[in-house]
Formats: sequence, structure tokens, C-alpha cells
Amino acid sequence: MKLLSEAAEYGLRAVVWLARQDNGPWTTEQIAAGTKATTGYLARVLQRLGRADIVRGRRGVAGGFVLARDPGELTILEVIDAVDPLERLDGCPLGLAEHAEGLCALHAHIDHAIAQLREAFGATTVAQIVSEPEERSPLCELTTTGTGG
Repeated sequence: MKLLSEAAEYGLRAVVWLARQDNGPWTTEQIAAGTKATTGYLARVLQRLGRADIVRGRRGVAGGFVLARDPGELTILEVIDAVDPLERLDGCPLGLAEHAEGLCALHAHIDHAIAQLREAFGATTVAQIVSEPEERSPLCELTTTGTGG
């Protein structure tokens, strides 16, 4: 089951991985290896994160990516919204004219759930994810091997 898009998942994994690194910059290939992501798709996600000033990229031999924001001030919601926003329902998703005045009960409940997710993600920082107890790794099968540029 997927709650978030693949792009949002990649963005979150990349940001959490970068937040755990002591130095950098890190190449797309290094981030992909550390997050179990495909390099080509991750490159596009990193571009979106760069446009949102969440990561900063540098080209060249010593190039790569670093976090541009303090993980303690960067929320999960900001990362998701930079890559593939989790949007509330502002009208009937089916486009039914008879629902122009408001959502049906089903869609109202879905919208309410999305609002609760946005609130929870907005209240959770990247630093909170990174500082989870040691028995629960911040990322699935996380590996921090590799060296910064």
C-alpha cells in the first residue's frame, strides 16, 4: 500500500539520509546507494528539493548535495510539498456537478484524513526522524558507507 508517491518517498529518504551525514557534499549516486533509490529518478527529486531550498547542489568534481536547511526546523511536510504535495480536496474528485456545493460524505472523510496527515507531517521535523531510538533505524536497510566529496 502506498500513501505517498514514489517522488515524495525518495525526497524524504534523501533528506533523512543527508541529515545523518557528517560531511559532504554527496553525489546523487552516493545518496541513491544510501537510500535504495534509483539514480535517474532521484536526480529529478533532488532538483525539486533544490528549487525549494531544501538541498543545495554544487556541480563539478567536488560537487554533490548537502542539506540547505537545519533538520530541526525542516518538517516532513515541507519535503513532501516540495516534491509532490499532499493536497486537500477542494471539490469533488470525480467532477460531479451535483457535488459542486460540497463534498459527499466519503470525500469529506478523505479530505479530513488528508488534513490530519498534513498536520502530523507538519509537526514532525527531519531531526525527530533522525533521532529515533537506536533499535529503529531512520531508513529501511540504511547504509552510511561512502565518503563525502
